[in-house]
Amino acid sequence: MPETLEFKAELKQLLHLITHSLYSNQEIFLRELISNASDAINKLKFDSLSREDLLENDKDWKIRISTDASAGTLTVSDNGVGMSRAEVVDHLGTIAKSGTKAFLEAIKAQQGVASPDLIGQFGVGFYSAFMVADKVTVLTRPGGQGNKATRWESDGQGSFSVDHAEKPSRGTDVTLHLKEDAKKYLNEWQIRGIVKKFSDFIEHPIVLDVEKENADKTKTKVEETLNTQKAIWLRKKSEVTAEEYNAFYKQLSHDDADPAKVIHYAAEGANEFKVLLFVPAHKPMAMEWGEPVTGLRLYVQRVLIMESCEQLLPMYLRFVKGVVDSADLPLNVSRELLQHNPLLEKIQKNVVRNIFEGLTALKSTEYDKYVAFDRGLGAVLKEGLGQDWGNREKIADLLLFESLKTPTGKFITLAQYVEAMPPEQKEIYYLIGENRELLQNSPYLEAFKAKGFDVLLLTDPIDEFAIPALASYKEKRLQAADRGELDDKETKVEDDSFKNLLAYLKGKLDDVSDVRLTKRLTESAACLVADRGAMSAHMERLMARMGRSEEGWGKRVLELNPSHAAVVSLRDLYEKNPQDARVVDFARILYDQAVIAEGSKVKDPTAFAKRVNELLVKAAE
Repeated sequence: MPETLEFKAELKQLLHLITHSLYSNQEIFLRELISNASDAINKLKFDSLSREDLLENDKDWKIRISTDASAGTLTVSDNGVGMSRAEVVDHLGTIAKSGTKAFLEAIKAQQGVASPDLIGQFGVGFYSAFMVADKVTVLTRPGGQGNKATRWESDGQGSFSVDHAEKPSRGTDVTLHLKEDAKKYLNEWQIRGIVKKFSDFIEHPIVLDVEKENADKTKTKVEETLNTQKAIWLRKKSEVTAEEYNAFYKQLSHDDADPAKVIHYAAEGANEFKVLLFVPAHKPMAMEWGEPVTGLRLYVQRVLIMESCEQLLPMYLRFVKGVVDSADLPLNVSRELLQHNPLLEKIQKNVVRNIFEGLTALKSTEYDKYVAFDRGLGAVLKEGLGQDWGNREKIADLLLFESLKTPTGKFITLAQYVEAMPPEQKEIYYLIGENRELLQNSPYLEAFKAKGFDVLLLTDPIDEFAIPALASYKEKRLQAADRGELDDKETKVEDDSFKNLLAYLKGKLDDVSDVRLTKRLTESAACLVADRGAMSAHMERLMARMGRSEEGWGKRVLELNPSHAAVVSLRDLYEKNPQDARVVDFARILYDQAVIAEGSKVKDPTAFAKRVNELLVKAAE
């Protein structure tokens, strides 16, 4: 005769919370039931060390999923520890009373006894079944009890029934009478997908009887294992082959190429966790189409808790794929969101440090492979210069740059640049632009070439933001070669013979903030520079491409080379007749030349062409 009992908590309200708020993903129910089944097996394996009779000569550990389409039921079975009648009432009759948690507490009391790997912590995962079922039946018995079993049944509305039953084998069967809108979970492909997503690495086989067609067209049921069980991150590095690493990376990333670097280690100490990371060999296709979700997969004892845990990886390392497996992280009861905890920050710092070490090793031992990585993902790594203040110099050490002195296709590190600096050079110089060809022929580099100084040639759009964020390296300030704040001793020219012309042009050329002489030019007649704090020409071009308004863009300074024949002729023309209209026309030609040289477009190309043509006519006459 079944006995009907009331739940020891306000189950109706609590179940509503569990089934509507606690879990955001309905398919989680199967993950929870499989995890409970795995725990039950691990408990029995542990208990059998002192009581072998509990095994009943059955060590064929297995979690079975079975379906009955006509009855609309899905059953998850295990041959684990099972429960007595008292345990059924105690554990299934009280919400948030976790048998796993009580078991762990009991184990902790036994000094020197290693506890098995268990997943459940809060005792509510079982009740996620009510998200998809309007009735749940549990048939369970412990080992060594004969056929005497217990049947528990509830519709989740405030009470449950418990009755004596018979079960030929030990373990637990959880049968879900599915709601009409949840009968999709009877489909084989649905079950396969959920197991693959959340429970692929559970150490025990998860099996399903699938229908196979024979050669004679008859159909038979065949047991098929759904999970791979190969959580390679839990194995020692020496036990994992390169082929296994590559296959797992491709499974995680959907990349068809092998990773450039594998980072596999176990953190030991007060907090233990396992980490397996992969650095891609090239920029992933997902990043070409748009920014992928950031984060590593988070597992707790082989069970997927979060597909992309953003707290484990900073944005600028979003190209890294991999897993972290930790049993020490406190989770909220749904296992879907991590509580704020200092341990999470410790894990992230540990992961980031090991990624830096892995990239450094790749750069040192497989340089060509690292160059290919840097060409695809170096720009993403540079984002960290502005995001991770504490690791700026470590990030800077990993970057590769083209420079004035490096042949096309060759690169230099900041450390190599600083080491090669002549004693009289005090700063690290760089120039940002569209491409190397434009930069290496820029008039801004003329003085540096004359002095033998190297200049970094930067062509990534992120450089405009990242390099100023770095500010300095090895106590050497980074200085843009096209900025007006270069050392006055290096660029400033005092020549009274140009004083009147400069003042006149400043009043006539509305597009510039100032007109002055410079020593930064040795071959060109003019260039434009931005003062400190003003937007560079390259930045303006980037903003224009993004559709940003020109409002607030500052005017740049027109610098003239007093040794250039064109500038000297302009001065002489002005001194001869300050009212000569050609003075302004020729000055505008110099300005337009400077605009073109910096990589920008002249505002009025027709007027520019007209002035040049007039010059040609006069020269021919």
